[in-house]
Amino acid sequence: MTAALVLVERPRDGLAVVTLNRPEAMNALSTALRREIVAAFQALCADPTARVVVLTGAGRGFCAGLDLREIGADSSKVVSEAADDPVAAVLAFTGPVIGAINGVAITGGLELALACDVRIASETARFADTHGRVGVMPGWGLSQKLSRMIGLPRAKEMAFTGNFVPAVKAEAWGLVNRVVSGEELRSEALALADDMLSLDPAMLPKYKALIDDGYALPFGEALALEAARADEHNNALSSGDLGARREAVVARGRVQS
Repeated sequence: MTAALVLVERPRDGLAVVTLNRPEAMNALSTALRREIVAAFQALCADPTARVVVLTGAGRGFCAGLDLREIGADSSKVVSEAADDPVAAVLAFTGPVIGAINGVAITGGLELALACDVRIASETARFADTHGRVGVMPGWGLSQKLSRMIGLPRAKEMAFTGNFVPAVKAEAWGLVNRVVSGEELRSEALALADDMLSLDPAMLPKYKALIDDGYALPFGEALALEAARADEHNNALSSGDLGARREAVVARGRVQS
């Protein structure tokens, strides 16, 4: 029996762990793998009990990008349709997606990492944009997202050289939130997911949408969007709920201090 190319675990309520399972190819994005990623995230989008996702890779790599051997045999495999666009599938999930970057994230794999809301990298993780070297234009948002994340000169350096950026430099540049050992990567990602799951369930998708929708707008329009959504949401709150949540925040602050 052929092994599934995407593994989905549900270790506890609200949480899903999605693992790219093509380790012999460093999880390179064959058409079949891309379609399984899409199917996995479509299922999670349709599941109201799935509130946070951790996305990672099996073996030594997170994702080596498009499968160049497949593309070499059939150049039409470069073009994505909705059925095999993994980045769009990840972005469609309304809750937070945590990227647990366990190894190389190259080109299309870097685009998949950028689709995550938060990224934690292992010490062995490395990042590269090799579109220019391969001769394929990015089509999943890399050319625009990366410069907004790490700054235009650094994004151009990655694009125009194809050089690898190690995990420590990626953290300094703001490409990842933090770097941990390989042994700690899964537990750190799950602990972060648990923190997110402890929020009011209705807040996670609403807050994510507010941040993402506003980020895509000019600053003045984004502020107006925030004001409009704040009025809509906050007018429906009850003083009793707010009081209980305030006490919980104060108690959590005491523990964390």
